[in-house]
Amino acid sequence: MTNSEIITLEVTDPAAAERFYADAFGLTTQLRFRASDAPSTGFRGFTLSLTVPQPADVDSLIGTALEAGATTIKPATKSMWGYGGTVRAPDGTIWKLATSAKKNTGPATRKIDAVVLLLGVADVTASKKFYVDRGLAVGKSFGKMYVEFEAGSSPVKLALYRRKALAKDAGVPPEGTGSHRIAVGGATEPFTDPDGFAWETTAAASLS
Repeated sequence: MTNSEIITLEVTDPAAAERFYADAFGLTTQLRFRASDAPSTGFRGFTLSLTVPQPADVDSLIGTALEAGATTIKPATKSMWGYGGTVRAPDGTIWKLATSAKKNTGPATRKIDAVVLLLGVADVTASKKFYVDRGLAVGKSFGKMYVEFEAGSSPVKLALYRRKALAKDAGVPPEGTGSHRIAVGGATEPFTDPDGFAWETTAAASLS
């Protein structure tokens, strides 16, 4: 198994989703889209994050996301960790835009330092072991709360967060039912993790 290489979002209109992410964030290579009408209500159990150099970049990306059709969940604000906010894309995916910097050092560049897929899991320790057993290396680990895996050359980082804590951080209730509406490309052989997140071979994801 390799790390997460491609994120496939299951959406009602793949062409519209592709346009949104190009216009909103300039994302053209990290995401794939496929049509799905699988039932999904409430929190889907994951968020995607863009980490950027400074607050001006957060504001710029949130601004273009809203112009492209996203809706605000949490307005960008300062916190003890930095500066950030969350929006919901038209397809329902929750995105967090964040920086650890609290002050700008220049004009916005819209540079994206990392794309992070955060999975909300029931048991961080068990899910951590599940992924380590499949070849992922732990980069950061904070007890039973949070785990981040080494990304290597992969364009998307993978992290695990307790489901309720992830929902709170995103600004939504933790309840949700139905499909996650996401698949991760990067597995040697397809599998589903303990929380129902599906992994596909990269080749299969690329053909979606």
